[in-house]
Parts: sequence; C-alpha cells; structure tokens
Amino acid sequence: MPYRFNFDISEISEPLFNEIARFFEGDLHKRIGRKARYLVEKLKVHENTRLPITAAVKIVKDITDNHVENLSHRNEFLKTKNRALLLPHCSRKYMDNRCNAIFNTETTTYQCMHCSPDCKINQASTLGEKKGYTVYVLPGGSCIPKIMDSKKHDGVVGVACCEEIKLGRNYLKTIDIPAQGVPLVKNGCCETNFNLKTLESVLEKGI
Repeated sequence: MPYRFNFDISEISEPLFNEIARFFEGDLHKRIGRKARYLVEKLKVHENTRLPITAAVKIVKDITDNHVENLSHRNEFLKTKNRALLLPHCSRKYMDNRCNAIFNTETTTYQCMHCSPDCKINQASTLGEKKGYTVYVLPGGSCIPKIMDSKKHDGVVGVACCEEIKLGRNYLKTIDIPAQGVPLVKNGCCETNFNLKTLESVLEKGI
C-alpha cells in the first residue's frame, strides 16, 4: 500500500543514505527501529518534512529495511548478466504530451526518448543504458510480471517508493530474480524524485 502521506527528503537524502550505510558496517540490523528514530532526530527529518515524528520514523525505517534487503541479495544480484532497470513514470519532467516517451503495449511500459536533458527519467535512463541495463519506465508495479515474462532478465534494479519496492521484490522472489531497490526521496503522483548518486551506486555495485 502506498504511503498515506506525502514527503520530500531530497535535501537530506545523501547524508541519510550515508548514515544508514555506516550503521551497517556493524551488526545493527536487529535494532533498526531504534536506529531509525535516532536518525530522524539527528538529521531532523521530521522538521525537514513537517511530518509527525512517527511518519518520519516510518520513512527512515523503510529505507533502512530496503538497505538490508539490498545487502541480503547483493551477491546473487552481482552474478547476473542481463539486468533490467525499472523507473517510475511519475518522475518524468512532463506528465503530458510534452513527454516524447513511446508506450510499449506488450510490456505496458514507456521507453524514454531523451527529450528533456533535465528530466530525471532521461538522466536515469541514460545512466542505465550506459551500464548495459534494459530500461523500462513503469506506470505501476503491475507491469513487472509482463516484463519478466520475456525471460530476458536475470536481475532487476527498481526505483520506487519503499512500499512499491516491497511488493515488486516479493513478486521477484517468487521467480528467483534477485533485485535491488532505490527508494524515492520525494513521493506523490507526479514530480517524484530519487537520488541519482544512489542509483548509480546500486547499478554498479548492488548497494
């Protein structure tokens, strides 16, 4: 289920992700909830987002849980050769006919045509293509089975809100496809955002 609130942690996403990674240099995965609260207070996530502290803790805990899952499946993922990058269409610069993306009826996904240099999906698609990924821009998570039916991919990187990453990852586990998730740092139905540096790291190293 998607979040019942909107958030934007774009400005603090890099230090937040760095702090989470630093925590997992040690054996701290059993204390995720407590550490999530600590990070919220240290980085003032609730003040930055103007959300109740319980909502801010949930965001940080979900991002941390995603990091744990990435770590758990990293070795399997790094052995894969034919990878797919799944991007959210809600991060496009334009959500109307100013976007030149082509819709593929077979996979019910978009193909980015690189029309706007400052579009986050253009930038991410270019990054993925340079690293040998087949890139799909998804209207929703229900497209994933259609993409995987092609049998072309043995590994997946997905960009989405943490709730959607969980759903997609659970499906991919049923067909033994290792996945890595990159969480959105700003959610909503349009103008969503994610960290390109985080994406690049995951595409290269699985974390």
